[in-house]
Amino acid sequence: MPPRRPAIKHIVQLMLENRSFDQMLGFLYGGKPTTPDGTPFAGLTGSESNLDANGRTVTISTIVSTTQNPYLRPGADPGEGFYNTNIQLFSAQQAPANAVPTNQGFVLNFQSAIASDAANHFSDSLPGTLPADIMEAYAPEMLPIMSTLATRYAVCDHWFASAPTQTVPNRAFAAAATSLRHLDNVVKVFTCPSIFGRLADAGQDWSIFGYSTAPLTRLDFPDTMHADESHFGLFADFQQRAAAGTLAPYTFLEPSWGANGNSQHPNYDVAQGEQLISDVYRALRTGPGWNETLLIITYDEHGGNYDHVAPPATAVTPDNSVGEFDNFTFNRFGVRVPALLISPYIKPGTVYRASSGTIDHTSVLKTIEECWNLPPLTKRDAAAPSLSGVLTLSSPRTDDPLQGVLAPVSAAAHPNQAMPSTLEKLHAWRLSQLPIPNAQGTFGHTPPDLSSSAAIQDYIRSRSAAWSEHLRRTPSLGRTTAARTTRRSGHGR
Repeated sequence: MPPRRPAIKHIVQLMLENRSFDQMLGFLYGGKPTTPDGTPFAGLTGSESNLDANGRTVTISTIVSTTQNPYLRPGADPGEGFYNTNIQLFSAQQAPANAVPTNQGFVLNFQSAIASDAANHFSDSLPGTLPADIMEAYAPEMLPIMSTLATRYAVCDHWFASAPTQTVPNRAFAAAATSLRHLDNVVKVFTCPSIFGRLADAGQDWSIFGYSTAPLTRLDFPDTMHADESHFGLFADFQQRAAAGTLAPYTFLEPSWGANGNSQHPNYDVAQGEQLISDVYRALRTGPGWNETLLIITYDEHGGNYDHVAPPATAVTPDNSVGEFDNFTFNRFGVRVPALLISPYIKPGTVYRASSGTIDHTSVLKTIEECWNLPPLTKRDAAAPSLSGVLTLSSPRTDDPLQGVLAPVSAAAHPNQAMPSTLEKLHAWRLSQLPIPNAQGTFGHTPPDLSSSAAIQDYIRSRSAAWSEHLRRTPSLGRTTAARTTRRSGHGR
């Protein structure tokens, strides 16, 4: 169905990191296959299992308050990426032709991840982490913010990552409906148009907010890299705009990427992510634009965490790109990820599924395109189901489900929070490659020592500011490059 107007004038998306649906929301309805009103819900029953290296059955278990370091589970960073995902789904590095995923390789793959981490001098694994820990899922009361929003608004129990691999390709799909054949985090920049350029072409505003440093997404696409500074800011800027009622039609929010941050990347502090979700909701709920806003909370990929639902092999290949590994044609979705849809026009207790097609990250693009009459970016978002059907109420609700609900606080700290994360390193590398003139008027640049998270964050701030100043001094660079990119209809590499 088409979007309900004038209900939605602002779409806000918060994309967190590397968690599976089962791990975060599998027990949302207490192990039952339906909600209290009888709506089907594809959660956990408590009988799901995998085999360990000795052939023993490891059954799903529940993370509760007495679990050791409950908000730092599963205790180590699971394997992610294309080949690790194949092992988790097919128990083989190469997916057999026409095979249906059994989702039986998670324990064995996590055992490999723990062993790999143990061989790393800067291991992130917590003492006592076991392969069986990958079969743990949070009790709803451990995640009161997410669980309350999921039961009082809408949860999507069939939202899959766009590709069966890791962060950077899936975030590219979330903004551009393609990863231009790339399947790992080694990708440095994409050369295709994004949804941000599409909005600009239509005369619509957009915003990307980092948490405490300039947003990484700005560096992903030419039409964001060279865009005006007014499109970017920090979380505090988002809060101010929400309070003032001046949010753009589309706002994309990033968490903080460090090991002491709120991205919820395993095994970082999940409780900090709960606080971030609460802060985003509260900024919108108390702002004047609440009745015109759809908040979407998603995760880019499952990050190697267990999920029991087999991803469909019905994904539409976005373009002519063939994957850089195994000639992958992008015909398989990634593993299920948590997804919430929040608006006063959504009925409490909704479990939202598409009437046809499969929801993935490009469904957000399809919804934006419907709302502002934009052309699709690739064949994937052209075929994606819209999310607008979730808005079923004729008038906005006035209740506040999170009133009195507080985010949890973890008693433990990540053991290596001073060390830079993978995405912090990637962010710094991209910034180091920007053509910013130095004091001598040349483009030579040697980054400083970036061996700590604090140093890397300082570098990101200073280098981002230098890039913004360079664009301010040479405005034609931004206008010319962005216009040339957004007008292009093809998709390069």
